[in-house]
Amino acid sequence: MDGKNRNLIRAGIRVSIVLKEDQRTGARTEGVVKDILTNSPTHPHGIKVRLESGLVGRVQEILP
Repeated sequence: MDGKNRNLIRAGIRVSIVLKEDQRTGARTEGVVKDILTNSPTHPHGIKVRLESGLVGRVQEILP
């Protein structure tokens, strides 16, 4: 599942994100969602989240 819909993302789920500095390369970082930072219900580049590690990026994929 992609991370463009806010209603699919909850604190505590594992996701793959792209950090701001990795947007050109598309390198992904995995982690567990701590906070959802995007207020709108959808976003074309992915919902912005903060991981438990403190990293901030846009969700590219929701992991099982």
